[in-house]
Amino acid sequence: MADWATISSFATAGGTFVLALATYSAVRSSNRSARTAERSLLAGVRPLLLASRTQDPDQKITFVDQHFVHIAGSGGSAEVTDEAIYLAMSLRNVGTGLAILHGWVVHPEQLTSAVPHPALEDFHALTRDIYVAAGDIGFWQGALRDPHAEEFGPVRRAIESRGIMTLDLLYGDIEGGQRMISRFGLMARTDGTWLANPARHWNIDRPDPR
Repeated sequence: MADWATISSFATAGGTFVLALATYSAVRSSNRSARTAERSLLAGVRPLLLASRTQDPDQKITFVDQHFVHIAGSGGSAEVTDEAIYLAMSLRNVGTGLAILHGWVVHPEQLTSAVPHPALEDFHALTRDIYVAAGDIGFWQGALRDPHAEEFGPVRRAIESRGIMTLDLLYGDIEGGQRMISRFGLMARTDGTWLANPARHWNIDRPDPR
């Protein structure tokens, strides 16, 4: 005679196993949907900074000590006094979200994209928040105010010799995440201005696509 208790136990176990598989599949599908939704949300607020276009309007930038400079589209500025070095660059946000600038490092020589970016703790913090709206132009500005600092002399000589400099710019989205470092070259023009060219972008808070 059939052992109905055993058969019932196996049937219950089988049903439980099927239910567990269905639950696992539903959870995985839900997690994939959540990740997809999260990626879509992040993509909608992700900034990406490039040099502005040559046809973009000029901008007047004022520093905290009331020193001011004018920069043209796709351009930059590098000025030296006995007390300070004033740097600025015209930017365009080609991403879909507001960009918030966090920090910068200027190099007195030309760096290729093969040279790694500086450590995050080596970036100079901005003295004020600078925002660049999605699809719009904006700017970056920075100043070196200690003539005795190690970097002051090399940067000053690069500016005075009209050499090629490199700027690494750290920024992120409106929530403070999706941080990126974009590398720009600053090349002296014959008219005394500087030309800005983007060279490389690094993702900080998510994997790089390369």
